[in-house]
Amino acid sequence: MHRERVSENVFWFQSEIYAQVTAGVVAGPQWAVVIDTLALPDETLTIREFIEHELSVPVRYVINTHYHADHAWGTCFFPGATVIAHARCRDLLEERGIPSLEAAKKQNPALRQVKVVLPHITFMDGEVTLRVGKKNLIISPALGHSPDGIAVLIEEDRILFAGDSFMPLPYVVDGNINDIMASIKHIGRMGLENIVQGHGDIILRGEIDAAVRENLNYLSSIKKAVKALSRRKNAIELLDSIRIEDCGKSRVYLGGLAELLHQRNLRALLQQMAGENKTS
Repeated sequence: MHRERVSENVFWFQSEIYAQVTAGVVAGPQWAVVIDTLALPDETLTIREFIEHELSVPVRYVINTHYHADHAWGTCFFPGATVIAHARCRDLLEERGIPSLEAAKKQNPALRQVKVVLPHITFMDGEVTLRVGKKNLIISPALGHSPDGIAVLIEEDRILFAGDSFMPLPYVVDGNINDIMASIKHIGRMGLENIVQGHGDIILRGEIDAAVRENLNYLSSIKKAVKALSRRKNAIELLDSIRIEDCGKSRVYLGGLAELLHQRNLRALLQQMAGENKTS
């Protein structure tokens, strides 16, 4: 697992095992906040060990940026922490997360100790503010990757933990392409020093404008390309003709997972547009 100090008392962690998924820690003099957890127990427990032994503080809060397993299932390894999330995150963890975990446990013994923890503090709109030492954390919705996405701004440092609303390849299979485009545009206007993506490396200030443009261009490209195919009878067979490189992205992103995610994006968009065509 990679670990990096992003600014004073702000740390970033990246999995070496699963999809370059990330998590964060903001530490104060008396307690710490964890932003997301990693996919497998061993990596999440390594984060806890770092907080307890290197930073010498307990974890008081865990923020789940959304309900997906690779960000939320490790919450149980911070017992006693208060969990903060979008209200839909709680619903989705209950409706989908618990059954998914039970099914996954049958396939992966490493998950046998994992339990889904439902958030204790939730919100739908507006902002939730949390003070950690000298830092102000502003938690607000960042929808599009999923219906429950939130992001966490470290106000003094202008660092945004964006969850999966910002990734090397935007992923909308469980979300909405228009919502994620709106979220990315908003992020581009925030005057940030760093974006901590839900997967992949940290984006530095000088890289942010280009990353925003690239993500918006990709989403616009796939939306236009799939729309052009959506009324054709053999549309699903033609999706392979929409190459990731032609949409401004590289298939090597996310350790080579980008091509698979791209194909899933195309199929999800086609299904959505086919449903719209039937009702129009």
